[in-house]
Amino acid sequence: MAAPGGGVEAAEEAADPALGRLEEEAKRRRLRALRERTLQNKDSGERENKQPREDDEEETVKHKELKLRNYEPEDEELKKRKMPKAKPVSVEDKVKDQLEAAKPEPIIDEVDLANLAPRKPDWDLKRDVAKKLEKLEKRTQRAIAELIRERLKGQDEELASAVVSAKQEGSDSD
Repeated sequence: MAAPGGGVEAAEEAADPALGRLEEEAKRRRLRALRERTLQNKDSGERENKQPREDDEEETVKHKELKLRNYEPEDEELKKRKMPKAKPVSVEDKVKDQLEAAKPEPIIDEVDLANLAPRKPDWDLKRDVAKKLEKLEKRTQRAIAELIRERLKGQDEELASAVVSAKQEGSDSD
């Protein structure tokens, strides 16, 4: 049942009184902020009116002074304000500077083909792995040298045994 005289809004507020209070507080905040803004605008407007700017005075003086460049006035006072005709500026110096700046730099006789040729897609990977490969190359060389020494030792023993056996065989045949 709706509250008498209140309609639907009164019924909603009765159902949830906290919601009604929140809305009222929000309205109060908005009104307070609006009042503060209007007071600030009034204060700043009064200050500007009380203290005229120096810029405004300068602008009014500047606007009063006319500079007539293309207009031929008939009045004697205005003829005094007419600007003298502008003379064209000599552009020879500017053109000389631009021509000197536009001169091409001398072409390098020797061209490094490594810099001109595009790099392979995996050049960065090779660069990063190069240090590790140097260490591995040293280890590989040591291992190869060690294997050769072992084979030579083995061959020395085999060679010595072959020589001994050959001597024995040679003594038998005599």
